[in-house]
This record gives sequence, C-alpha cells and structure tokens, in this order.
Amino acid sequence: MPTRKQRRRRAKEHRHEYVWEDAEGNELEAEVPVRKETSQSRRATPTRVGREAQPPSWRRTLKRGLVFAPVMFVVVMLLSSDLTLVEQITQAAFVVAIFIPFSYFLDGVLWRSFKKREARHEAGKQ
Repeated sequence: MPTRKQRRRRAKEHRHEYVWEDAEGNELEAEVPVRKETSQSRRATPTRVGREAQPPSWRRTLKRGLVFAPVMFVVVMLLSSDLTLVEQITQAAFVVAIFIPFSYFLDGVLWRSFKKREARHEAGKQ
C-alpha cells in the first residue's frame, strides 16, 4: 500500500498538465513523464536469475579452506605477535580446522534452504 507521501505525489502528477518545449521554445506533444522502475517493482518479479546452488561437497569446502588458510595465518600473525612462528602456525591450523567443518555445515544449510524455496516456487506455479 502506498504511503501518504506517495499518494500525494501521484495525485500531484495527475493534477498538473505538463507542457514540453524544445530548445527554441516550440511546444511539443504532451507526454507523461516516464518514471523509473522502483526497487519494489523489480523485487516483485519472480524471474530473478541467480547462481545455481550446488549441494555441499567436502572437496569444495577443502578448497575454500585452502584459500582462507593464508588469510587466517596473516590475521593470527597480526593479532598474536608475541607468539613464536610455530605457535602462530599451530593456532592458524586450529582456526582452519574449525572453519572447514563449519563451512560444510553452512553449505548444507544454504542448500536445504534453496531446495525449500525451489519447492515452494514449483508448488506456486501449479
């Protein structure tokens, strides 16, 4: 439902006649100003195409862990400068060891959520 401000603005657009002139001052055909598509109307369209969700896999999760391992090591180095290099590597390995199963679990949650949305969408079509 439109807000009071939106209703007033729409009423004002319909209340006034617009006169369009070119650079020389000649009157052109009356045109209704074209409004931009709002984010709400774009959101309402069900034809949104995104990346296809994939089921969780340990291979993809381990690759993600290998990508984030150096980043985590650098963070451990910056935050724990009083530790020795071996202790920093051990701590980073511990963080990666927690990150990998959690990432796999999160992939599973997102996959199940995607499947539920897909099933609701299919049920709505029928």
